[in-house]
Amino acid sequence: MPFKTCSIILCNTGTCCRDSISSQITGCRYALLICMLGNLELLLLNVTQLNHLVMKILSLLKGEGGECCSYYLLLGKRNTERPEPVRVLVTGAAGQIAYSLLYSIGNGSVFGKDQPIILVLLDITPMMGVLDGVLMELQDCALPLLKDVIATDKEEVAFKDLDVAILVGSMPRRDGMERKDLLKANVKIFKSQGAALDKYAKKSVKVIVVGNPANTNCLTASKSAPSIPKENFSCLTRLDHNRAKAQIALKLGVTSEDVKNVIIWGNHSSTQYPDVNHAKVKLQGKEVGVYEALKNDSWLKGDFITTVQQRGAAVIKARKLSSAMSAAKAICDHIRDIWFGTPEGEFVSMGIISDGNSYGVPDDLLYSFPVTIKNKTWKIVEGLPINDFSREKMDLTAKELSEEKETAFEFLSSA
Repeated sequence: MPFKTCSIILCNTGTCCRDSISSQITGCRYALLICMLGNLELLLLNVTQLNHLVMKILSLLKGEGGECCSYYLLLGKRNTERPEPVRVLVTGAAGQIAYSLLYSIGNGSVFGKDQPIILVLLDITPMMGVLDGVLMELQDCALPLLKDVIATDKEEVAFKDLDVAILVGSMPRRDGMERKDLLKANVKIFKSQGAALDKYAKKSVKVIVVGNPANTNCLTASKSAPSIPKENFSCLTRLDHNRAKAQIALKLGVTSEDVKNVIIWGNHSSTQYPDVNHAKVKLQGKEVGVYEALKNDSWLKGDFITTVQQRGAAVIKARKLSSAMSAAKAICDHIRDIWFGTPEGEFVSMGIISDGNSYGVPDDLLYSFPVTIKNKTWKIVEGLPINDFSREKMDLTAKELSEEKETAFEFLSSA
């Protein structure tokens, strides 16, 4: 049976009148809207060429039994208005990770090439001199998307009306410091910042915790911000995810882009479990499982896992400083996926609240899972088979996180 009118609408305004278009395509089985942003000639298509292209499309549609087709070419003034700025906080902003991160946020690599940014930089009072230098450098970059940069040591200024909070700053572990002392110091920091989020930030704020111990710090911040959905809090395990991809790529002589769906389970620590049982690699144009491609189970269950687990320590040993460039890249990847979603058929690793998961991980932990993201909302990838080897590794890192939580929460009530 023939279908009804097919309307093809070409528009270079970027903001076509929705009511007008809706009236033109009502009842259509097919409706093709091609928005040409800017000068048509920039796209190497003038009106005549566009008309020729449309005639080809109409011919194809007619071959499917269409009764008739109508074609509209709407020319108008390009919409040059940009969206409202996104307000982004980076804590520990005078540190080396932030130094590698801030330019990427300001130049459009994270939130998009047309998205204005207001950057808020927070650090402790003794670091304000250094932070002034960072502020000057950002100004000197003359980034067109960077609408304002605010440097402060005051939480009530830093956390006001935030869209995104990237919590990089934390107390580092010092020589002779017991782990419980490290947890106690960071509980104080992240309880305070969580309370500031709760009081000053938008309730829709997306919070990404980087400062270690990241999982437990993230849980502390979430517990201290009860009015903000706990699903809005996540911690960075994308660095471990990227490290795992890179190791597989190096072993197979491909690029990291050819590797997908590795998983980091659990804690951002040496107990994390890098899992490639469900990972794919593109070889000679065909996707195959990583285990099938490598045919080296002993490496995948041995040196591969320990290399990823201990990569941070290896970087410190080599450069006498912790990972900064790769950490900043991972933060960008993490936030970009939150903002724009994950590609179809791919999942990434992210520390999130474990409530209601199907993998036997206890509730109320900030645990790294494989997730897909759509409309700024993550969803745990369900139904992946877990073998005995993986089960043991997943349980081990969950045990460590439970112990960290127990110790941290002892201090949380008194902090």
